[in-house]
Amino acid sequence: MTGWDLSVPGINGVLKDVMEIAGDLEGQVEKYGGHLESAAGYAGTLAMPGEPVPEAGLIGAALAEFAEATQEDLMFVAARAGKSLQGASDATSAYLTGDLDMAAAAQAEALKAPELDLPGQGQGQGQGE
Repeated sequence: MTGWDLSVPGINGVLKDVMEIAGDLEGQVEKYGGHLESAAGYAGTLAMPGEPVPEAGLIGAALAEFAEATQEDLMFVAARAGKSLQGASDATSAYLTGDLDMAAAAQAEALKAPELDLPGQGQGQGQGE
């Protein structure tokens, strides 16, 4: 992981902010259908004299079709945002674990007995040879 210098507190702060925004977005998505329904109700209808007034007019029908067509896209955006947040969190955890593993390896290496290269002990002489 050379070249990486992540600020874990900074990442956690960004994730927290994004989760708050995602929560706000979720609320807006929940209101989406109600807003479209309200717009359809105020869009007006066409009715011939003497005939019953339809519940929704052409614009209302178009808005209903639009809502149906975009519902899956909105669900995808929410699911993608959730997966992205989880992925960033998992990647940060893996980075921290990697740091701990590298620190443990460095500590284990530091605890090993040093290898000495003393004069007169080369070429088959000394240290068990």
